Amino acid sequence: MKTHVRWGVLSTAQIAQNELLPAYIKAMNAEATAIASSNIKVKGISRKFRVPKMYDSYDKLLEDPDIDAVYIPLPNALHSHWVKKAAKKGKHVLCEKPAALTFKEAEEMIKICKENDVMFMEAFMYQFHPQHQRVREIIDSGEIGELKTMKASLSSYLENQDGNIRMNGELGGGSLYDMGCYCIHAIQTLLRSKPKKVFASMGKDHDGQVDIFVTGLMEFDNGMTAIFDAAMNRTVIDYYEIIGTKGSIQVPRAFAPQLFNGEALILIHTQNGKYREEKVFGDQYKLQVEYFSRCILERKIPTYFAENTSYNMKVIDACFKSVEEGSFVDVSSEDLKVSR
Repeated sequence: MKTHVRWGVLSTAQIAQNELLPAYIKAMNAEATAIASSNIKVKGISRKFRVPKMYDSYDKLLEDPDIDAVYIPLPNALHSHWVKKAAKKGKHVLCEKPAALTFKEAEEMIKICKENDVMFMEAFMYQFHPQHQRVREIIDSGEIGELKTMKASLSSYLENQDGNIRMNGELGGGSLYDMGCYCIHAIQTLLRSKPKKVFASMGKDHDGQVDIFVTGLMEFDNGMTAIFDAAMNRTVIDYYEIIGTKGSIQVPRAFAPQLFNGEALILIHTQNGKYREEKVFGDQYKLQVEYFSRCILERKIPTYFAENTSYNMKVIDACFKSVEEGSFVDVSSEDLKVSR
């Protein structure tokens, strides 16, 4: 029985070097078998991370019969093209977030993966850190009562903006795609509910190419609300808070606990001023790689991953539409086409 998934990496992107290639080395059921890039640095990167095969084009890597799955950390606007190409070559796909630029694009990608009998997962690595499972356990225990609202915030200060793909509108840059997608995903995942109405506002960068910050308000059918904000022009914030009728849970290292060697904090405030702090450790990139590799080896993956990707993109579409119209937008609307 096969025990390892052989991975190919498309590009020498920084996220691949910093997080995924080290994760393949640590993973128990995965190995980085090949890397493809026209970047002259690829040879050194291959040697550093013990990747035995190198290709000077993505197409050549996809032709390699020894590759079972590919990781795609390309600019957002290129995700759809290469996901579909990989699927048609029979490769399972782990694609960086956001998986697509629109709901329609995401649906088409997922459809082609299904037609070619390959598994697809969007790389929201944060969800594999055990802190979020612990948050769910606290919620399910009833300790903070009935859930009422959630707040999520993710930001960083982008100093060198010139030439950065996050500032390139044609490549799918902007704070909503880059950071807001995490907040939206976490809200849906932790509340176990999908927003029905969205209002959003955003500010553009100096030349109007991309949104440099965004704030959104969500309404749910069950009466819950959620607020999120994301930005590339302010200090680092990495946080969510869930508020109930009896208390609240604050998570100050929500999306990037790897910056603290995998240590996460959960702060629980309950009635009568009671407070406690819990520490949870985990390597979310390693856990993500092991999880998806296990799904491939066992030939099964929960359907909710594809569903979450689709709905996340639908909410993002609704946010852009709300900015365009200056009003609340029904997420279920069939007409969410926006000019961007």
